[in-house]
Amino acid sequence: MDQNEKKLPAENQQVALDDERRVKVLSPGALVAKRFFRNRLAMVGLIILVAMFLFSFVGGLISPYGESQVFEGYDMLLQDYASVTQSTDYRFTEIEEGTLSSSAKTQFLLAASKNESTFEADGTTYSLIKEGEKTYTVGIGQPVVEVATLLGKYTYTDKAGVLNDQLKADFEAALAEDRQSFTSGGTEYMIQSAAKFHTICQVEPVALATRYMMEAASEDFAISYDFRLEALRAMENGEPSFELDGTTYTLEGKEGEAEVMTGGETVAYISSYVIQPVENGVTIDQELKAMILEAVENGQTEFVYTTADGDQEFKVERKDTQFSIRKESLTKLIKVYEYPSMEHWLGTDANGMDILTRLMYGGRISLLIGFVVILIEVVIGVVLGGLAGYFGKWVDNLIMRTVDVFNCIPTWPILIIIGSIMDAQRIDPTARIYMMMLVLGILGWPGVARMVRGQILSLREQEFMVAAEATGLSVSRRIFRHLVPNVIPQLIVICTMGLGGIILTESTMSFLGLGVKFPYASWGNIIQSVSNVYVMTNYWFVWIPAGFMILITVLGFNFVGDGLRDAFDPKMKR
Repeated sequence: MDQNEKKLPAENQQVALDDERRVKVLSPGALVAKRFFRNRLAMVGLIILVAMFLFSFVGGLISPYGESQVFEGYDMLLQDYASVTQSTDYRFTEIEEGTLSSSAKTQFLLAASKNESTFEADGTTYSLIKEGEKTYTVGIGQPVVEVATLLGKYTYTDKAGVLNDQLKADFEAALAEDRQSFTSGGTEYMIQSAAKFHTICQVEPVALATRYMMEAASEDFAISYDFRLEALRAMENGEPSFELDGTTYTLEGKEGEAEVMTGGETVAYISSYVIQPVENGVTIDQELKAMILEAVENGQTEFVYTTADGDQEFKVERKDTQFSIRKESLTKLIKVYEYPSMEHWLGTDANGMDILTRLMYGGRISLLIGFVVILIEVVIGVVLGGLAGYFGKWVDNLIMRTVDVFNCIPTWPILIIIGSIMDAQRIDPTARIYMMMLVLGILGWPGVARMVRGQILSLREQEFMVAAEATGLSVSRRIFRHLVPNVIPQLIVICTMGLGGIILTESTMSFLGLGVKFPYASWGNIIQSVSNVYVMTNYWFVWIPAGFMILITVLGFNFVGDGLRDAFDPKMKR
């Protein structure tokens, strides 16, 4: 090469046919790559896809959190502490445990509701002695006197030595007033009548029934049956005190509530309300109970109770006939819908999981499903399309009719049905992903098969195929070593374009609850929360990032697909 030729620009220099530079220029792969890398949209799409792959597959490795890691914290929350209910049920105190059967208690309730003085249960007649509006003594009558009536006169037969003039007068007064029980000389009696004959029965108490709550002020004081009876009698009759076993007890309080005291010390409490703690093992002291009852009766909505640990503020909320006592307490909580912070860059979701980490792992699932489904479609489509295009005739007709059948299948109804079946069978989430890949691949291969068939139909008559047949190559080698490689450029384009569609399909299925299931994440089931209007409007960080990932990934595949199509066939631009 002379000195003048060296000074010529590179494009004006003459290049020999065997020059290495000329060979590079004429390389088909280099031409395709050059056209592709000159396409700006294709490069944008490639950058997007590289970023998504790094985000999904590398991001999950460097993330400090796990895919299903739930984050918890502590906060002061207003919680139920106790419930207050006005006592409306009778509580029984038996002298001897087991004396009053459940059927007898039921019959008592019926008799008390009808204001009757006797009832029968288990073949025994019981007497109801009304001590007050909320208290009854239940007893069994023992016959002591028999009375016969003849011409308006009474004939008495004393069986127990208790008959006296006072008893006769009290009996006749009760009979005249049509009462079935009476009191004489401090003893309760009941009357059993049959025509002209009457039996006076002395009542022996067996149980006490009351709607008041009574509890001891301390564990050292035991409430006996007699103490309970005398205290409730005094309570019902409005008496300020009563005596028992030589000890005088006073009642202090207002209507429906009282403290039973002796020697200036409180020994028991009587109340019309039932106060129960919400949590097991919690004991409410009497001072707090008194403040709760005062707040309930005065209609207060809050009060402060002072303890050694400081002031505790309680709130009173009414729910129909019940009252709920609530207070703030340190509670362990799952960090649900926590807004973005330095700890969680995109916040947390409804399960208290880090959204950014879930997006990383969700990208793995979505991209993996896309590539596996495309692989299944390509394998089935290339095999069947190659056979149909090469052999033609009845083979082509059979395969193409099969393609027509698959094209007539309503894809989404089938996917919904299969998803519902997997839900009903409670398929394992991992197996569910594989089954979804298989179903999508089987339903999506007809398009690939049609494209391959069309290309092979035009290629099989080319001279290189005649030469291949003349050399005695087998049919499989002719199809898969000579015909199919010539279809690869079109396959690459159709696969790249189809990946975005598969990701959209998987996202839609997961959004509808038919695809990837918890605990696995996919971009589709992450945006499932958008079905809740409140979450959609108040917690944008839950669903917008996942939607953005789907958008740019599908765009990236479409841009790359368009770039490859233009690079393989520049005439498509015209």
